[in-house]
Amino acid sequence: MSEAIHPAAVHHLPGFITAPGQSDWLLTAVAIFLIVAIFALGTLYLRLHSLPEVMAHKTNKIQLELVAVLALLSLLTHNNILWGAALLLALIDLPDFSSPLSSIAGSLEKIAGKVVDQPGGAETREAEPAEIEPLPHPLPRALPGHASPAHSSTEGKA
Repeated sequence: MSEAIHPAAVHHLPGFITAPGQSDWLLTAVAIFLIVAIFALGTLYLRLHSLPEVMAHKTNKIQLELVAVLALLSLLTHNNILWGAALLLALIDLPDFSSPLSSIAGSLEKIAGKVVDQPGGAETREAEPAEIEPLPHPLPRALPGHASPAHSSTEGKA
């Protein structure tokens, strides 16, 4: 074949036009760039969707599981309101109600004389009730200026 240019073609061809039978280097470069860009954007998208979960995990939030579920649901359903809710929950500190309530329950069991093993154990047994120490001084029978309860109960009967 001759390498003469067709008479209808322009005399100066751009560098990306290849001769017949040659590989197209521009098509190869664009294909590689497109594959790298798709993987980079996919990684960025997945990291963005896991951002609330990472934030909640770093600060040891109580609601970590809820944040993780909301982030996963927003990823699968493409509902942005779920991702926004997960982000808000990751940023907000919810008060810890369980620790004080379990402490109160443990104190009440201790006062009642019940000994409960750790949450993993199933043993519950009655303990000897603790003896109450008497007060160092007796309590007054009535407040100053008030009638004694013993006097007020006898006055009503007479």
